[in-house]
Amino acid sequence: MNIVLCGMMGVGKSTVGVRVAELTRRKWVDTDILIENRYGKISDIFEYYGEGRFRALEAELVTELAKADELVISTGGGLVLKPENNELLKRNGKIFFLRASFETLLTRVRADETRPLLKDTGKTAERLEELLRERTPVYELVADYIVDTDGRTIEETAREIVRLAESI
Repeated sequence: MNIVLCGMMGVGKSTVGVRVAELTRRKWVDTDILIENRYGKISDIFEYYGEGRFRALEAELVTELAKADELVISTGGGLVLKPENNELLKRNGKIFFLRASFETLLTRVRADETRPLLKDTGKTAERLEELLRERTPVYELVADYIVDTDGRTIEETAREIVRLAESI
């Protein structure tokens, strides 16, 4: 069984994912890193080929990862917006929605100029709020478990995920 982490950009899917993998002795993979290693910078993919191409690359990757076992998968923020991706991920995994408040997320992403959905908008807070409003219901719907990260350390969040995963 795979442990799949989803949630908004800046919630900590990658940092928490690394720790969950260490605690469970599983291999950690990050879909965004895999895409960048294979196809180049995500911001370039968005700029030159569009978001649709990026989402297609994500879907190809999910098809591959869903066949693996004993992984901790940190997903890109929009990966679970496609129902087909969720169906594949749930075949051999449990999805954990890492949830954080708007204020926490804004603090974390404001300084990151590499995020394509926030890049060059000049309205980081407004765009983040819009994405959060659109995506949260989807995250909640697809999640097997919801783990709140506000006020928690990486270690506390990772241990909560491990605890929940062990009860499966």
